[in-house]
Amino acid sequence: MSEPALSPRFTVSIDGYGSLGSWTRCEGLSVEYEVFEYAEGGWNDHVHRLPGRRKYANVRLTRPLDRDSQTVVKWVSGMVSQVERHGAEIAVLNADGEVVCRWNLTGVCPIRWTGPTLDAAGNQVASETLELAHNGFLTAG
Repeated sequence: MSEPALSPRFTVSIDGYGSLGSWTRCEGLSVEYEVFEYAEGGWNDHVHRLPGRRKYANVRLTRPLDRDSQTVVKWVSGMVSQVERHGAEIAVLNADGEVVCRWNLTGVCPIRWTGPTLDAAGNQVASETLELAHNGFLTAG
């Protein structure tokens, strides 16, 4: 029996660009299929339900600011003049730094980066969020 990924962290890398570092939260790895219903004449006991197009949600990554944050801002800022879609890999690591699971995303481009709210009087951890649009993913163990 394989060991579950307890308290995992995630690394993100972009093809042709390199690593964007480790992240602490990843949301939106999902796929949804449109469903078409077809009522075939003569078959009155059911309606055929056929899968249609796939739709992928945006992936949102969050983490406390660290040294890799500048790399993320540089990559996102580089998209101002020309948007290029890349492949990307999100890898879940266990406590020993071994890959538990990975997703290879296609057609990735950043659509939102949110930086920290800086308040010298506060005691909150400064964090950043990166949102990625993509055209699909494959998973590899």
